[in-house]
Amino acid sequence: MKKVAVIMGSDSDFPIVKGALTELKKYGVPFECRVMSAHRTPSMAAEFSAAAKDNGFGIIICAAGMAAHLAGVIAAHTTLPVIGIPIKSTFDGMDALLATVQMPSGIPVATVAVNGAKNAALLAIEMLALSDESLADKLAAAKKEMVEGVIAKDKALQEEIAKL
Repeated sequence: MKKVAVIMGSDSDFPIVKGALTELKKYGVPFECRVMSAHRTPSMAAEFSAAAKDNGFGIIICAAGMAAHLAGVIAAHTTLPVIGIPIKSTFDGMDALLATVQMPSGIPVATVAVNGAKNAALLAIEMLALSDESLADKLAAAKKEMVEGVIAKDKALQEEIAKL
């Protein structure tokens, strides 16, 4: 199985990024997590992304706040799929969201919600599951559990309403 790289623009992003790492670990997906900055260490980010495929990575998740150029810088130097997590820091995260989602033609970055680390991991897992049947089975089981959970909550709600 290919690894997932999870790159943060700052260690202050870790409390949010931890949600992605937890999800990857839950599904048994190997990952590496690093701090790199599009602005403070641009050559490091470029070198990492250019070598990522040769180093066994299949997908790169990037988390950044404010100007949030990390995912775009990474995507510019690789052909691997890049998933951006805009981190809420200023302007309710709208600056990071727009900087992550508004990429120029030819440099795609899949973007999840502001602070949407868990969904970034799940999207990466779904991509890896295209060629990994056991991972696909785990995803199907998780979806089934979600459905069962909603049905149980609806049943409890209906019982509560009946008592009114």
